[in-house]
Amino acid sequence: MILRILKFLVRIILALVRRWEIQGTENIPGSGGLVVVANHVSYWDPVVIICAFKRRVYFMAKAELFKIPVVGYVVSISGAFPVRRDITDRNAIRTALKLLKEGQVVGVFPEGTRSHSGEMLKPHLGAAMLALKTGVPVLPVAVSGTRGFWGKIRVRVGKPIPVESLKSSSKADLEALSDLAMSHIAALL
Repeated sequence: MILRILKFLVRIILALVRRWEIQGTENIPGSGGLVVVANHVSYWDPVVIICAFKRRVYFMAKAELFKIPVVGYVVSISGAFPVRRDITDRNAIRTALKLLKEGQVVGVFPEGTRSHSGEMLKPHLGAAMLALKTGVPVLPVAVSGTRGFWGKIRVRVGKPIPVESLKSSSKADLEALSDLAMSHIAALL
């Protein structure tokens, strides 16, 4: 309930203040597991993506956010779950796999952190691994304009990338899928 109210309020702010524009929502599958991958330049990126989707998006969020008063509460009620970035966080991986197997949407920023230059960073392989282990498609999303407090925000949703043809989880397949997803995001920008 609180999440719905917050999403409603943030959507109003995004519409009135930031004149946000969303394209490609017809590409979002209505059901089934899905790994959403997006570029990451601002703390607002997950908020904007959550508000752009009708389906709930469960983001992996850095563990440090959950320790900040108010922010930690909001991050928790959004459905985000913590990931430790200093180790291979098996608990975060198990949580993501469970959600995907239940038909939920898991959001991941393959770059692993915000790009301060705006340039896309080399992707980590985690999002590809989640998709290949569960057989769910990868949905590329490009977000722009989220830096600062003014200007238009754009969310562009690409077509899902099926993973059936890449049934192995070899490093080569993980890299190929990660690079393919990032190239789709770049094309949407």
